[in-house]
Amino acid sequence: MYPDHAHYPPVQRAVEVHQPTPIPPTVAPAPVVVQPDSVPAVASVVLPDGRVVTGYAINPAQPEPVVAKPPVSRAAVNVALGGVGFLAVCGGLLLLTTFITALTALITQLITLAAVIFGGWVAVQVFSAGCRQGGTTVNIRKAVIKRNHFHG
Repeated sequence: MYPDHAHYPPVQRAVEVHQPTPIPPTVAPAPVVVQPDSVPAVASVVLPDGRVVTGYAINPAQPEPVVAKPPVSRAAVNVALGGVGFLAVCGGLLLLTTFITALTALITQLITLAAVIFGGWVAVQVFSAGCRQGGTTVNIRKAVIKRNHFHG
């Protein structure tokens, strides 16, 4: 509020009180006159003062049938199935990477073993040739060559 409104006197308004008019309990409900089966059904109501009101009968509104909901929502089921699938894929990938790692180690060991064996064989050949006395022995004799034939 603004400070200059503080010195104005409050506005007095008249208060009106409305009392509802009670319905006397002695009034009987108006009889309903139903016509024979016709399409559409027309109903007539006789009011206490003698007037007759005629109109179509209105069927009460039927509530929509309640669809039974599953105890677990579909979204929750989909999320759970997705999680299970993801875990299965991760487990499979883990096993696949483990298998590839083991296969790589096996191939590496086989290559190393082949290199050691082949290297050992080459080493034996090289070092054993140096231990021989003169290598291959060739006996040379005097040969006589007559008319392009070697006689030895």
